[in-house]
Amino acid sequence: MEWMDATAQAQAVNGGQVSAKELVQEAIEKIEVLNPQFNAVVYTQYDQALAEAEEQGFLGKPFAGVPLLLKDLGQNEKGHPSSAGSRLFQGHSVGYTDRYVQALKDLGFIILGRTNTPEFGFKNISDALVHGPVNLPSDVKRNAGGSSGGAAAALASGMVSIAAASDGGGSIRIPASFNSLIGLKPSRGRIPVGPKSFRGWQGASSNFALTKSVRDTKRLLYHFQTYQVESPFPLATLSEELIFSSLNRPLKIAFTRQSPIGSKVSLEAQTAVLQLVDHLLGMGHQVEELQRQPLDGSEVMQSYYIMNSVETAQMFDEIETAFGRPMTLDDMEPMTWAIYQSGQTIPAKLYSKVLQDWDRYSAIMQEFHQTYDILLTPTVADVAPLHGQFQPSVDLETRLKQTQEYSMAAQQDLIWEMFADSLALTPFTQQANITGQPSISLPTHVTKEGLPIGVQLTAAKGREDILLQLAQDLEDAHLFRM
Repeated sequence: MEWMDATAQAQAVNGGQVSAKELVQEAIEKIEVLNPQFNAVVYTQYDQALAEAEEQGFLGKPFAGVPLLLKDLGQNEKGHPSSAGSRLFQGHSVGYTDRYVQALKDLGFIILGRTNTPEFGFKNISDALVHGPVNLPSDVKRNAGGSSGGAAAALASGMVSIAAASDGGGSIRIPASFNSLIGLKPSRGRIPVGPKSFRGWQGASSNFALTKSVRDTKRLLYHFQTYQVESPFPLATLSEELIFSSLNRPLKIAFTRQSPIGSKVSLEAQTAVLQLVDHLLGMGHQVEELQRQPLDGSEVMQSYYIMNSVETAQMFDEIETAFGRPMTLDDMEPMTWAIYQSGQTIPAKLYSKVLQDWDRYSAIMQEFHQTYDILLTPTVADVAPLHGQFQPSVDLETRLKQTQEYSMAAQQDLIWEMFADSLALTPFTQQANITGQPSISLPTHVTKEGLPIGVQLTAAKGREDILLQLAQDLEDAHLFRM
């Protein structure tokens, strides 16, 4: 059986046209056939999924009986491993279930297993040494992206109709772009957090999903959203009317084709934006090209790397306590070691300034959205990278392994150098993570070689409704290339 999206599957289960067990068995068969080609799934729990499909307790729920894959990073389910793409956690089971995962189960999803991710989600490609690279379904010589690369490849290849994902710097939107999928990063505070992690990467990281239809995205957001008082970033929920209604006015949209860090943007990525601009004008929206970026992209990224370094150092303090020993270079990949070591030298006063800067960036963007409803950019600067495209030189890898020997300033320069090439490919996504805004990648463009490039729409904090209303209009106009 072929199902366009998760909503159709749930409707069929609730309507008695198909059983949840049939859907689960079908997904299992597809994973077993397709996964050897793409390396998207790294752990399976088929027996539990089949048993849950027999129970019928999901009937009447929004995603009744829909098979789902979790991301193997920060989406913990009690009794199952969550390796985070790291050799440290191979075979270690988790003793609790995250509220995000419990919410998925409460909505009727049946979990089949976990998808491939880079070590600790630090990359915009998925190539963890412990699991191997994820192949792009449309060209297996290329990487499916990251850090939700396994989720994207599983969905794009048809293993499942929806895939759990997360986004701390573009990790939903980047693979969505590479794989012709819909990828929404919700506003900070929109999705349930806890019971252990409440402010992932100081609120930059958010769980959600990759989808193949706007209605799946709407339906999931509506039922997932929460006003969580104990959250560090509580956010008022959106009404059903706002999420599911149509646009009732023309939008004012700003667009740019320029990278916020001054790096090269391919002609294909620029074309994706300009083609959509033509369609938006034809739909009656007011569209203006920005002459100047609202934020200094290089400054924003430097603050992001400082945050990432400090949070990683704190994470490894917890890991050392749990393991009862110091962490060494042999425990992790060189990139992770460099980020970890750099976090040891950053003073608290600098970290405090970085977080104040994030508040200032958020205020600047809130003011920007008093004039413009949406900011339109490419999602990425080019198509999915070839495997090995970002492999560090021998010299760079040697210096990464020696990061602990450098000064703080030299460490941060090294972190910038380490990410320079990959950041140039994906310079557009991180800003919304830092400012807490909702941002969505839509699959509107495919190159003549058959490689997708998405466009990114970003709205004011809390205004997913505008993004989804416009996305629905674009989908209804048959502008998606999937």
